[in-house]
Amino acid sequence: MSSDGLFDLPSAPPKTGGGSLADSGHEHAPLAVRMRPTSLPELLGQEHLLAEGSPLRRMIDDDQPMSLLLWGPPGTGKTTIAALLSAHTGRRFVEVSAVSAGVKEVREVLAAARQDLAHGGRETVLFVDEVHRFSKAQQDALLPGVENRWVSLVGATTENPHFAVISPLLSRSLLLTLQPLTEDQLGELLERARVDERGLAAAVELDDEARDHLVRLSGGDARRALTYLEAAASAAQARGLETIDVETAALAVDRAAVRYDRKGDQHYDVTSALIKSIRGSDVDAALHYLARMVEAGEDPRFLARRLVILASEDIGLADPTALTTAVAASQAVAMIGLPEAQINLAHAVIALSVAPKSNAVVKAIGAAVSDVRAGKIGPVPPALRDAHYKGAESLGHGHDYRYAHADPRGVAPQQHAPDVVADQEYYTPSDHGDEAAIGERLSKIRAILRDG
Repeated sequence: MSSDGLFDLPSAPPKTGGGSLADSGHEHAPLAVRMRPTSLPELLGQEHLLAEGSPLRRMIDDDQPMSLLLWGPPGTGKTTIAALLSAHTGRRFVEVSAVSAGVKEVREVLAAARQDLAHGGRETVLFVDEVHRFSKAQQDALLPGVENRWVSLVGATTENPHFAVISPLLSRSLLLTLQPLTEDQLGELLERARVDERGLAAAVELDDEARDHLVRLSGGDARRALTYLEAAASAAQARGLETIDVETAALAVDRAAVRYDRKGDQHYDVTSALIKSIRGSDVDAALHYLARMVEAGEDPRFLARRLVILASEDIGLADPTALTTAVAASQAVAMIGLPEAQINLAHAVIALSVAPKSNAVVKAIGAAVSDVRAGKIGPVPPALRDAHYKGAESLGHGHDYRYAHADPRGVAPQQHAPDVVADQEYYTPSDHGDEAAIGERLSKIRAILRDG
């Protein structure tokens, strides 16, 4: 089975077929293969791609030649979409894997497709799994077939095509982004597989806690969910059970069932403990709570957002790199996803835990907002007002403005705030980390501004 996920066809490059998926679900095939959708309505997820009027749906319904790049994480149905497209349009389906195929194989497929067209044969859908693994030369070999429409190319990739696919191929293809399946969709998939004759044919029951455990561990990957269900069903039958309970599911997939309700008390309690552990500089406790949340299937984007907030709220300028680290971890989560992104999250958690702490930033903005809400909103000093339009000078705008760069100290004596808050000092640096040096500099700046 190819690396895309749930509904992938067995990889044997090049593989040809008539666009039918019916032969892939024989009784000895893995559950993920037996449950492969045979029609578009069976496909769970990716509604944004298959909605009426969408580019992909128009291509399918209107039977148009096409070149597609399907970008998404494993188990989201990239290979299935390609095979269903072939089946619905009556095109011949040919699959090559970028892991094992070379330029020679690609050219042979294109030559055969061109010959078929020349003799009035069927058009061909060429599916290239993991197209990002093709070298530049191998991707270049695809261009004649795409440009001349000898084939309808469908390339699948888990990597960002803007970096992994050559520009000429990218510009000639419609890029479609696939999303991980939601928890509800994975739950529906597991139940369908449990009762469907192609699946487990209702041979076992699946209790709610076990289902939730399998869904959380699947991380949006449909193939992984079905693989886990098959293993759990086998374990239940081996133990003489009619129902898959959470203990059996945990045993089958060798992952402890972490009691964690993403919408209930555990979610808020563990999140609170993570933040307070980082704030308290207890790196070991923080890593424990991070691991609990990751193992329980918490959305890594939620974790990343909390770390970005904490970087300013609890560290601020005591370590100016804290926010940069947290934002970088958030971007890494978006690009990579779990499980690898747990390393980036751990990197950020450790850095934020050991960083010097200060809540001066959050106190500063809180005090400023409080004054504004209390009505302390005076007019902008005339020297600071916009003086670029005609007539501004006659109003006194910009008059006596002191240009900071003209002062050798880089700071010019001048009032910037409205009179009503002219003496307020919202930001009070701590003496922790870099903020101690910032405090010394700030004292000198304020002295210059007010006293010259």
